[in-house]
Amino acid sequence: MTSMSRDSKGYFGEFGGSFIPEDLQNVMNKIEEQFLHYKDDPEFQKEYEFYLKEYVGRENPLTYAENLSKRMGGAKIYLKREDLNHTGAHKINNVIGQILLAKRMGAKRIIAETGAGQHGVATATACAMFDMECVIYMGKVDTERQALNVFRMELLGAKVVAVEKGRGRLKEAVDEALQDLIQNYKNTFYLIGSAVGPHPYPTMVKHFQSIISKESKSQILEKEGKLPTAVIACTGGGSNAIGAYAHYLDELSVRLIGVEPEEAPTLSEGVPAVLHGFKSYTLLDEEGNPKPTFSIAAGLDYQGVGPEHSYLKESGRAEYVTASGQEALEAFQTLSKLEGIIPALESAHAIAYAIKLAKELSKDDILIVNLSGRGDKDVEQVFQMIQNK
Repeated sequence: MTSMSRDSKGYFGEFGGSFIPEDLQNVMNKIEEQFLHYKDDPEFQKEYEFYLKEYVGRENPLTYAENLSKRMGGAKIYLKREDLNHTGAHKINNVIGQILLAKRMGAKRIIAETGAGQHGVATATACAMFDMECVIYMGKVDTERQALNVFRMELLGAKVVAVEKGRGRLKEAVDEALQDLIQNYKNTFYLIGSAVGPHPYPTMVKHFQSIISKESKSQILEKEGKLPTAVIACTGGGSNAIGAYAHYLDELSVRLIGVEPEEAPTLSEGVPAVLHGFKSYTLLDEEGNPKPTFSIAAGLDYQGVGPEHSYLKESGRAEYVTASGQEALEAFQTLSKLEGIIPALESAHAIAYAIKLAKELSKDDILIVNLSGRGDKDVEQVFQMIQNK
C-alpha cells in the first residue's frame, strides 16, 4: 500500500496539511505521535484484528452480482460487502482503530460528526462497548431525514446534538465538533469518520479503512486469478473510497473511479481551498464561501473531499465522475430487485455508474464496487421519494 507521496507534514502534493489554532495543533501532534507509535505495534494490531473479526464480522465477502452482471450484458460486477459489517457500513473499521488509539491516549470522552448517521452509529456502538462518553454532532436536516439512525445512537447511549446553524448539514456538524474539541481537548478525542480534517486524520482513516482493499485484492485473485479492470466507490468525504483503493494504488492497470453526487460535485467542479483545517478541492460560491449542496445521500452532502483524493485527481491516478440523485435512486431499486441486496443511497451512486460502465466493457472485464453500506436507514426516505413522484 502506497502513501501516494504524503510528506511528513501530511501533504499529498499541495493538498492536506493542518490549518488550525496552535492549541489544537499540539493535540494533533500528540495524536500523530501516538498513531505512528501504535499502528505497527504487534499488540495494537492483534487487538484491532481481534475486534474486526469477533465484533465487526470481517472478513466480509466479495460477492459476484451475477443477475446484475447478466442483465447489463458486459463486465462482471463484484460487490465488496461492507454492508454486512456490524452497524451496516464501512465506518466501523475506522472507529475500532481510532477508539483503541483513544483508549491508549487516556481519553474518557469521544466526539464525532455524522451525515448519514452511519459513522455516528458506529462510534456510539464502540463507545458503548468500551464504556466511554459519546457525543455526536449531526446537522438538523440530517437528523430529520435519518431519524432512525438518531434513535439508534441514542439507544446506544450517545448524546446526539442537532446542529441548527447554517444549513444544518454535515459541514455545520463538523464545525461544531471542531469547536467542542478546541474547548475540551484535554479529555476529549475527536473520532473523525472520513478521510478529511487536519493531519494526521486523512492518513489515519486511510490506514484503518485499507482493510477493504487488502481483502478485496486477495479475494478477486482467488476468484478470478487476476486483478479487476476497475474499482468503483462513492465519494463524499472519501473514506470508503480511499480504503477501497489503498492496495491498488500501485497497480496501474487497475482504474480507480470515484462517483460523486451530481448535486455536490466537489472534485468535478471544486477549486483548491482550505476547509475544516486542511486544503483540498472545495465547492465555493462567488464570494469564496463553502457553497450550499444537497444530495439525496446525506453521507455525500459535503463541500470538501479528502486531500488524497484531490491529489489522486490532480495526478491522474484516479478518475472522478458524477451520478444524479435520480440515477442513484434507480440503482437502489435495481440492485434490490436483481440481487436481493438493498444498498445505502451513498453506495447506490457507485452502483449507478458501474451499471453504465459495465455495458461498455467486455465479459472479460471485472468491476469491483465497494458497497459501503446497507440501505435500511434509507428505506423510509426512498419510500417517500417514490410516493411523491
